[in-house]
Amino acid sequence: MSRTTGRRPTPEALPRHPGEAPPGGHRRTGAVALVAPEPLARLFAEPYFSAVIEGAVEELSGTDLQVVLVVVRTERERTRLARYLEGRPVDGALLLSVHGRDPLPGEFERLGIPAVLGGRRSDGETLSCVYAENIGGAQNAVDLLLSRGCHTVATITGDLDQQGAQARLEGYRRALEEAALAGEEDLVGEGDFSEESGAAAMTALLRRRPDVDGVFAASDVMAAGALRVLREAGRAVPDDVAVVGWDDSDVARGTDPPLTSIRQPTEELGRAMARLLLDEMADPGRARREVVLGTELVRRASA
Repeated sequence: MSRTTGRRPTPEALPRHPGEAPPGGHRRTGAVALVAPEPLARLFAEPYFSAVIEGAVEELSGTDLQVVLVVVRTERERTRLARYLEGRPVDGALLLSVHGRDPLPGEFERLGIPAVLGGRRSDGETLSCVYAENIGGAQNAVDLLLSRGCHTVATITGDLDQQGAQARLEGYRRALEEAALAGEEDLVGEGDFSEESGAAAMTALLRRRPDVDGVFAASDVMAAGALRVLREAGRAVPDDVAVVGWDDSDVARGTDPPLTSIRQPTEELGRAMARLLLDEMADPGRARREVVLGTELVRRASA
C-alpha cells in the first residue's frame, strides 16, 4: 500500500552521465549511498539487510548510478559522514534502518540530498520511507498463538529505539487487549534483533514466567536464539511453548523445528526504496511519500 502514488521516472528524466544536472538542480556525481547505521556484525549476520540491499541494487542496476555502501557504527563515524556530505558527494541516499535519535536523516534533509528511509522515525516522518505493516503483522502472530490455546504469550522485542520494533510491540499488546487479556510487562523481553539477545531474553522470560506457553519474537534471528534456550531448558516446541518469528528469512526454514514466521517482503522493500529515490532525484521538489508493504503469516512446525 502506498500513501501516495507516483510514476517511476523515465530514463530521459535521469542524468545520462555523471556531472549532468536537471534544470535548477545540483551537479550530479553519479553515486548513490546505501547507508547502514548498524554494527558490522549485525549488517552481515541478518538476512534482512542482505535482502534489502539486493533489492535496492537490482532496482538501480538499470541506471548509470554507482552504489556506495557506507557503514556508520559510532558517533565519530556519524560526524565524519556529516562533514563528508557537505560536499554533496552523492546524488541521493538509501538509509537501510532508522533509529529514533539518529541525526543522519536530518543531515540529508538539511543539505537537500534526496534520501529514502527503510522504516521511519515517527508518525510524522518528513522523508520518504518504506516499511512493513508492523502492527497488523504482529497482531496476526499473536492471534495465531492464542488460537492454538496459548494462555501466557510473551514477546521478544527488537531495539525499541526503532519505530518498527515499537510498532511490533504495539501489535502484540493490541492482540492481547482484543482478546481481553492483560498485557503483563514481565512477559515483555527486550532484545536488539541479534540471536544472542533473543537467547538472553528467553532465558529471562523463563526465569520470570515459567508458565509461558507462547512467544512472538520480532525477528527470526531472535526467535532462533529463543528456540535454542527452550531446547536446552527441556521445553518442547510447539507442545510446551509455541514460537512465531518475523521476516520469513532463510533462518526460519533452518531452525529445529522450522519456524512459523511473519513474512515481510524485504527484497521488495529495497526495490521500493530505490524507486522512490529515483523519482525524487528526477524531481527534487516532489512531495514525500510513504509506502507500506503488507505482511503474511507463514505456518511451519513451531506454532
